[in-house]
Amino acid sequence: MTRRDRILSRIAAAAHRRGRDSGEVALLAVTKGHPAELVRRAVRAGFRLFGENRVVEGARKIEAVAPEFPGLAWRLIGPLQTNKAKAALQWFSAIESVDRERIAARLESLLAAEDRTVPVLLEINVGGEETKSGARPEEAESLARAALACPHLDVRGVMAVPPFDPDPEASRPFFRKLSEIRERLADRLQHPFPELSIGMSHDFEVAVEEGATEVRVGTALFGPREAE
Repeated sequence: MTRRDRILSRIAAAAHRRGRDSGEVALLAVTKGHPAELVRRAVRAGFRLFGENRVVEGARKIEAVAPEFPGLAWRLIGPLQTNKAKAALQWFSAIESVDRERIAARLESLLAAEDRTVPVLLEINVGGEETKSGARPEEAESLARAALACPHLDVRGVMAVPPFDPDPEASRPFFRKLSEIRERLADRLQHPFPELSIGMSHDFEVAVEEGATEVRVGTALFGPREAE
């Protein structure tokens, strides 16, 4: 059984424990810190959905594999600066880390000029960590309102990276907090937020149990990161 098969099996088991269909959970292969050749091997193993943390690194990798594999979906999952927004929209099909109104406005301006729409997720810093990006929970509603006011942003849901703890169960309260934020936003703004991107290599099963529609897995699939 391949690593991919083992991860998918664990996702299916976690979904089953909550009476969910495992088909509701997307496995995002995180290739940060790995070379383009690993992406090629991953595609041959069945992956089509990839995530990168940095715009420049991701763009280089996407450009390298696109001639051979043009149909892949790439999502930006790391912090986005306004000066990288144009490049992000050039290379990524979705932005999962919209964490402040300024970024939403910049993306809207660029997309309006091209008359196209891009799916986005709102990143919430559920652990209140100073070293992490993401809007504070109390800012979630104002961020969501600002993003929803941008007609070229397809606001699909929320994402978070909780404080790291080797015990997967330590993530559960933070996953529940984000789920509650999502439900509150949907109720107050009368807008569906169907996507919940939570869970990484060490806690993705807990995330699935708590309603994840996407888990972002790198190390458990590809091992330690390589220098590129």
